[in-house]
Amino acid sequence: MLGATMSDIETLVILDFGSQYTQLIARRAREFGVFSVILPYKSTAHEVLSHHPKGIVLSGGPNSVYDKKAPQLDPDILSLEVPILGICYGLQLLAQMLGGEVSPSATREYGKATLTLTNTSSILAPKLADSTIWMSHGDYVAVPPEGFMVTAKSGNLICAVEDPVMGIFGLQFHPEVVQSEYGREVLGRFIDLCNFKRDWQAVSVIPTQTAQIRELVGDAQVICALSGGVDSSVAATLVARAIGDQQTCIFVDNGLLRKDEFESVLDMYKQTGLNIRAVHAGANFLKQLEGVDDPEKKRKIIGNEFIRIFEAEARKIKGVRFLVQGTLYPDVIESVSVNGPSVTIKSHHNVGGLPDNMELQLIEPLKELFKDEVRALGRELGLPKQIVERQPFPGPGLGVRIVGPITTDAVTLLQQADAIVREEIELLPEIRKQLYQYFAILLPVKSVGVMGDGRTYERAVVVKAVHSDDIMTAEWAYLPHALLSRISSRIVGEVKGVNRVVYDITSKPPGTIEWE
Repeated sequence: MLGATMSDIETLVILDFGSQYTQLIARRAREFGVFSVILPYKSTAHEVLSHHPKGIVLSGGPNSVYDKKAPQLDPDILSLEVPILGICYGLQLLAQMLGGEVSPSATREYGKATLTLTNTSSILAPKLADSTIWMSHGDYVAVPPEGFMVTAKSGNLICAVEDPVMGIFGLQFHPEVVQSEYGREVLGRFIDLCNFKRDWQAVSVIPTQTAQIRELVGDAQVICALSGGVDSSVAATLVARAIGDQQTCIFVDNGLLRKDEFESVLDMYKQTGLNIRAVHAGANFLKQLEGVDDPEKKRKIIGNEFIRIFEAEARKIKGVRFLVQGTLYPDVIESVSVNGPSVTIKSHHNVGGLPDNMELQLIEPLKELFKDEVRALGRELGLPKQIVERQPFPGPGLGVRIVGPITTDAVTLLQQADAIVREEIELLPEIRKQLYQYFAILLPVKSVGVMGDGRTYERAVVVKAVHSDDIMTAEWAYLPHALLSRISSRIVGEVKGVNRVVYDITSKPPGTIEWE
């Protein structure tokens, strides 16, 4: 499986102890021009050294350091002579390993708290005094290890410690989340202590990946799973730069695309020069999904069916051995616990719905990148603006936006409602450019309504719009009431079978962007 490998450059190594925020630490480092990689907590010192670390971060996690199966750290990592930052569980583990005391909190602390400085700190600036921080812990450091200075507290609890001589720092709060007022600055000061050059850019993967792809593929043929989104488009373009017409892109109409999307996507690709083969398979997907309402089963069925189509198309082309996918870093962390004990939230069809007996070898050149980094690659590769700036659309399509069983009628109904949401928002460019995603969801519930002096009993549609930079977190958008009113009036008036429209005001976390 080919992915971005950049272990020959200076790196911030993040050891994952199971926090759902681990990817955010990596994301924040990239914002500073520092390449970051996430490794399992059980990585050895030798494995960590192979990535040329200039700094190491120990993430948070759901465990207590006193659990029988609590994740542990290779003690030799403490002797690697690079700065180490422990966050939440990472701090508690460091404290325990170095002779301090960790105790259970009387109550679990989750949410906003206030940081109070107690001493001069190498990574906490004076302006952090009385600033807002984000907590999520059930234990706390009662006594710091010998030689460590307490630099901040939250109430009576130790909030930050450090031993600058050892180069070890610990934070009880999460600086990687936006809820921590000056969290980004804290991480930046740690990165400066590590003496990073801050010169890494996502576009630097282009020469590395093209060379690796060319060497791996040789004279074989490749097919690419093209969805019309920015991820698969950039992956296809990158592979095309490496091997040219040895790649055939397969664009599948799975019956779960947005209204008129199949034709519009094919038209959009005319200016890219990619070799594209279109496949109509909607009826088969819907047949396989008949009666299925469990979201994980839906994703598995859709993922398996995609692969079977790609394999069938591959047999029509002599010498096909590889399948290209636009898998990103967040796709991986939300699908499988490959980087540590993080809880699986949902399978992504690119990585969680693949059959074990797949005939083709995967090429995933973007799997260590975030969405905005992929967009930067797309611009560098010369892709049209309409592709690079296209809002994300999930691989399973409307299959994960129809809550409950999928039917032809449900797909048609949601396509119509979703088109109205997009049309109305895109009439307002100033609002549109601020949004990461905006779409409709169809619920399996009905409610009573009144239309034309008559009683109705029809379905509900949810409208969702979010702000996000990296998919890992998202804030719900404050859309103008006049806009929401137009959307609601049009959906109820134009989409037969819907009599109620609601707006989703849940952010991520605790929710996810897609409902399934």
